[in-house]
Formats: sequence, C-alpha cells, structure tokens
Amino acid sequence: MDDFLLETKGLFKVFSGVRVLSDIDLRVKRGQVLGIIGENGAGKSTLVKILTGIHAPSSGRIFIEGYEIRHMNPELAGRLGVNMIPQEFNLIGNLNVFENIFLGREYRSWGVFLDKGRMRRKTKELLDELRCAVSVDAQIQDLSVAGKQMVEIAKAVVNDCKILIMDEPTTVLTQDETDILFSLVRRLKEHGTAIVYISHKLAEVKQICDDIMVLKDGCFVSQDPASELSTHEMARRMVGRELRQMFPPKSKPGSEVVLGVDNMVIPGDVAGITFDLRKGEILGFAGLVGAGRTETAEGIYGIRRPVSGSISIGGSKVSIKSPRDAVAHGIAYLSEDRQGRGIHTGFSVSHNTTLISLKNYGKLITDRAKELEKTGFYARSFNIKSPSQTTPLKFLSGGNQQKVALAKGLDPQPRIYIFDEPTRGIDVNARGEIYVFIRRLVEDGISCILISSDLEEVIGLSNRVVVMREGRIAGILEGDQINEEDIMFLAAGVGQSLSA
Repeated sequence: MDDFLLETKGLFKVFSGVRVLSDIDLRVKRGQVLGIIGENGAGKSTLVKILTGIHAPSSGRIFIEGYEIRHMNPELAGRLGVNMIPQEFNLIGNLNVFENIFLGREYRSWGVFLDKGRMRRKTKELLDELRCAVSVDAQIQDLSVAGKQMVEIAKAVVNDCKILIMDEPTTVLTQDETDILFSLVRRLKEHGTAIVYISHKLAEVKQICDDIMVLKDGCFVSQDPASELSTHEMARRMVGRELRQMFPPKSKPGSEVVLGVDNMVIPGDVAGITFDLRKGEILGFAGLVGAGRTETAEGIYGIRRPVSGSISIGGSKVSIKSPRDAVAHGIAYLSEDRQGRGIHTGFSVSHNTTLISLKNYGKLITDRAKELEKTGFYARSFNIKSPSQTTPLKFLSGGNQQKVALAKGLDPQPRIYIFDEPTRGIDVNARGEIYVFIRRLVEDGISCILISSDLEEVIGLSNRVVVMREGRIAGILEGDQINEEDIMFLAAGVGQSLSA
C-alpha cells in the first residue's frame, strides 16, 4: 500500500473569478507531521477545506491511501478517517460537551437508543487525557474559549483517524495546554496518523513538524525538513522579503483620564477592580487564563452586567447596560471570539463593516454608494484581501476577517477601543500591520485597552500594564517594570505590586 496517506495533484480553486489556490501538490506520509505556513490569504484554510470536502476544487485530484477521491464531502471525509480541528469553532452552543463530540456519530444500544452513558464515559476519558477539567455535561455556550478549543480537539480524535488536520489549534491555549496537545500529536504519529499542521506560531511549527510547506498568494513556495529552516527564514519565505521592526515606537499618552473603572464586581469573575485609561494610551492587560481580563472588558462593554461599581467616561459616570449603550458612549470592542461575537460570516465585507453604524448611512434606506466607499477606504487602509466588498466573510482568511472586525469597531468613530487578543490566528506580517493600526489610533487621540496572552505583544505595545490574577488586579506596571519577569511574578502570585 502507498506510503502516502494523503496526496493532491494540481489543485486549483477559484472564488468569484479570483484564483486563491494554484497548482498545489501535497504529500503526507504515515506518521508524518507536515506544517503549512503562509500569510493570511495565502490559501491555507481553503486548502484544508478542500481536503475535508467543505469546498470542491475547481480542478485537481485528491488521493487517500493511493485511491482517487472524486467527490469529497465532509461525510465521506469522516468515513475515510480525515478529521479536522478547525480554526473557528464548529460547536453547537445549546448542546453539552458529550453531545457535541458525538454529534452525527452517536453510540447506540440495540441499534436504536442513544447510549448516553457510554458517550459520557468516552468523553471523560478524552478530556482526562487532555487534562481538561470541563464537565462532560457542561453546555458549550458556558465554556471559555480555551475550553471550547479542547472540546474541538476531543471531537477530532474521538474516533481513530488516519489523517488529522489541525488549523491554528493552539491560538487560545496556554503553554501547558499546548504541551499536552503536542504529546497527543506524538502519540498519534507513533500510531501512523498523518497530520497536517497549520499555525502562525513559527517556533511551535518548527518544534512539532517534520516538514514545512510555505504558501504565498495561493502558490507553492517551498517544502523542506523543519530541521533545515530557522524561524526567521520561515517568516522571510512567507512574506517574500525581510521583515520590518515588529513593534512601532511607543507614543506618550496625555494626562486626561478618558475611562475610569471603580470597584467593578462581576460575581465569579471580577472581584472589585479599579483602574483608569488615559487619552492616547495603550493600557495592556496581562494574566493567566481565567484571570478575569475578558470578563472585565465584557463588563465595560455591556455584555456582562456588573453587580456593583461604576464606569466613568471623560469624568462623568455612565450607565452601560448593553453593547448598544457602549457604542453610544464611544467604546469599541474587538472580541477574542471573532466568529462568535465579532463578525457574521454569512454577511458581506461591507455589511459587516457598517453593521453597528448603519444609522450613519441613511435613516430609512441605506446609502449603498456611501457604504461601499467607506468600506473601500478601510480595505485599502488595512490591506484587506477580498475578491470584492460584497464577498461573504466566510470566503476570507481568518486574518482578513479580523481586519474587517477591526474596521467594524472603528466605523462608529470611538474614543476608546478595547482589543481582546487582536492577533489571534494572525500571521507575522499581518501582526505588524495591526500593531501599526493600533499605534495610529493612539496618535489620533483614541485610547486603547489591549488584552493579550502574548507577553511580547503586551510589553512591546503598552504604556502601562494591568496584571490580573483570580479576578483581581495584582499590580499595575509602567516604565522599566514592564518586563516578562515582573508580569509573570504578579500573574502567578509570587510577587508583589511594583507600582504602588
């Protein structure tokens, strides 16, 4: 039998007259981990959607174990042992964990009745193997983003799979969770599973992959053993040039306080936090998973309802009971859950961009020309790669979807912009573009809150850093105190505040 479990020959894909994949040949052996890297829009996600039958190729051939598969679809892919951990969650919020994992492949007793006990036990085994404390009966909508990712991983490996495709699997995972996932990858390799691994984290691609394929603008650039490539060379091949300085110089904020949060309490999440945000400042928020950073942002934006405390904007107390109130008070929020709360993938680029500012484009009838003109401005400013402004977002790469979400928050002309994991799933070049975008905002007098699990990002961009632990502020750092050691001491509870 052929050593190549998965092979493609001459794959092309065209959307709306635009070629997004050109003549892609791919081969993955048994027990091999093939890394695929490239900028957002390079064609990575389109390629794996073709491999799993979500999209049909415009031309080209797919082979599984040497046999050509002429009409791949998701159901057939599953039967052939091709499973995928998607970049964006494909879970049903009002079903519980074990129901999501076994959806469409339920265990049954007597061929008729659902065997829920067996499904619960198997789910518990999988979650224990992943060292995930999520309850098998918890509803998906109640889980954290990291919890949902672990469920997606369990869902992909619940049945023996021959080919596992992993699209940005560690973006929301801690280092410990990533180590657990890598242990699982190594076990699957030993059992002969072929793995296609897509990530923008170049260091982890080099660590876990045997070979690395580089794509650019839908075309094959190179494929080499991971041992022969440095992360710098990987990045250079992705962008086709030497990389610029990642972080722009920091600007000095003003003294005016534009946002004040006083003793905010959100039961179970935030325990009486107080801080302020100055005009033209980037205020970083750091902390371990579960520290309460996202919950704080959602409390300010009206997604969660604090039971006590107050919020002031420009020195005046305001009542924010919903995101609509927050927008009216000049607050924008980029959610860490891009597809859950940030964008609507079935809507076009233009409709997503103007979704929360439609009143600016006409009262009864939308001024479509004005809407398209403004959307075109954002597309040029943010380098959004899309066949057209009427293209649904589901056909865009994750990075370009993120840029549309950024434009959507900016369109109502906010005074305060809250970024929650703004570079999640974003390639190295697009990261630099987003950093420049944030810098431009503060130069224009907009104040920013930056929540990120990437300490290098927090350190490189922030004027001050709020470190949270267990729903409380452990310390606020500035100047030379903004370094990885002091942040981690406070986040882990082994240091005292250095800003007192």
